[in-house]
Amino acid sequence: MKKIIVFTGAGVSAESGINTFRDSNGLWEQYRIEDVATPEAFKRDPSLVLHFYNQRREQVLVAQPNAAHLAIAQLQQYFDVQVITQNIDDLHERAGSKQVLHLHGEIRKSRSTIDPSLIYTVDGSELNIGDKCEKGSQLRPHIVWFGEMVPGMEEAIMHTKVADIFIVVGTSLEVYPAASLVQFASRESIKYLIDPKAHLIIGINNLNIISQRAGLGVPAIVNQLIKENV
Repeated sequence: MKKIIVFTGAGVSAESGINTFRDSNGLWEQYRIEDVATPEAFKRDPSLVLHFYNQRREQVLVAQPNAAHLAIAQLQQYFDVQVITQNIDDLHERAGSKQVLHLHGEIRKSRSTIDPSLIYTVDGSELNIGDKCEKGSQLRPHIVWFGEMVPGMEEAIMHTKVADIFIVVGTSLEVYPAASLVQFASRESIKYLIDPKAHLIIGINNLNIISQRAGLGVPAIVNQLIKENV
């Protein structure tokens, strides 16, 4: 069974109504990233950071998987599929994908500020000051903030190295270190880049460009792969 890696970014979630991480003016929902998405911000004003992520969580809870999420999940019937995502929502899981690696964390989870191994599901949309782990420390969003290590990168690289097919969807490949992942795919693997702003990347072999939004490009490629390989 062929192994497929599907690497997804904000463009996939955007079609479900989830705002992209940042736009051209460097703001996220009218907040400066430095004020809501760094360890320093949380130390400086934890209430603001928690409020910001409560808003994001509420948005995720009402969102629904779109055609791209559903098509990716469909691939599991025919291939060994590993989803690697920069997105912090759970739409891949709700669409039915079983193997999902979240590089930048998960909005519907929290973790201890003194023991990162203590991770909890957030009930509803609210995580507030006074919500503590079993060791008595304040909980924080289970998110990889700017300036923090990306703990899932080694696992992501391991999967990518053995992929027969590597599909990139809804990302400009500008957020590092995750954007470097495609560099670890073998020269022989077949690669697809699906994004309205997709362009050729120098040094990447067997790269097919599909300049479409995720909801159109992904179902088309999934149907093509199923016909060609099943």
